Amino acid sequence: MTDIQSGFELLGKGDVDGLRRLLEEDSGAAEARDPSGVSLLMHALYRGRRDLAELIADRKKELDIFEAAGLGKLERLTECARDASTVNSRSSDGFTALHFACYFGQPGAARRLIEKGALVDAVTSNPMKLMPLHSAASVRNLEAARLLLEHGAPVNARQQAGWAPIHAAAQNGDRAMVELLLQHGADRKVANDDGKTPATVAREKGHVEIAALLER
Repeated sequence: MTDIQSGFELLGKGDVDGLRRLLEEDSGAAEARDPSGVSLLMHALYRGRRDLAELIADRKKELDIFEAAGLGKLERLTECARDASTVNSRSSDGFTALHFACYFGQPGAARRLIEKGALVDAVTSNPMKLMPLHSAASVRNLEAARLLLEHGAPVNARQQAGWAPIHAAAQNGDRAMVELLLQHGADRKVANDDGKTPATVAREKGHVEIAALLER
């Protein structure tokens, strides 16, 4: 087994001690990427292991713009964003840095990226067809969602399967997000490709009060 394979296997097991030993023995292991080009650090974030992502980050020579956005490393993010073409570039799995800032709970990084010209209506170059607002709504990142909307993000944008941000907010039972989206003109009657409105989605998840709010 190569060191690259070892890193991904140890991450999959959540073996912090094993991963730390690997990184200490071979600092190059921190630079590992999977066959599609997604870094070991991003895999750690995808698995909800920020602690391991930070461990890997400490061993990397430098973070790329996607890693910096996901970890909220503003100084490094600013350095990366000096190249205007990088700000709206896509990761090997199709996301912009702004998507990652919104999804991984980094509103400060989202603000910095928007200041540097990040497109609030950027669509992922993968089948998910997400805009950053979809990412923010799905993880209850209210601050980032507000920031996006204030900068013109389309509130009724559709992602894969016809879901709008308000569907995600309804599914989460996230009243604050639902109210924010409604304030910015979200269509409470919008139906996804299965014909389900946000109220329907909320009721299916047992969020009765949210459903009632959406049915007003």
